[in-house]
Amino acid sequence: MKEILENAEEFFDSGEDNIKKRRWNAAVSDFFKSISNFCDYLIYKEMRIFPKNHNERFEFLKKYFSDVYDEIVVLFKTYRDSYNLRLKKEDAEAVREYAFKLKKIVRNKK
Repeated sequence: MKEILENAEEFFDSGEDNIKKRRWNAAVSDFFKSISNFCDYLIYKEMRIFPKNHNERFEFLKKYFSDVYDEIVVLFKTYRDSYNLRLKKEDAEAVREYAFKLKKIVRNKK
């Protein structure tokens, strides 16, 4: 449990470094990985299960954390776009903003 939060923080910090260096694609990827880890923490805290992949994570979120699901399903497209497209500062900032919001939610659930 502790490790998943440490991973989330590491990806978040890496995203911040990539924002400073204007590496938008890398920032989106890191912030989304942070979001995924925070989601896994929420799911584990509620259900005592770690999702095996994105699909399972989305299923659990949709059922138990619909407000989180509604946000990250949109951001997941941006994350996937980071594989093949050149993203912009606005993309990185949008994913960063939600990663920060989710970080606060998780802190309140500890």
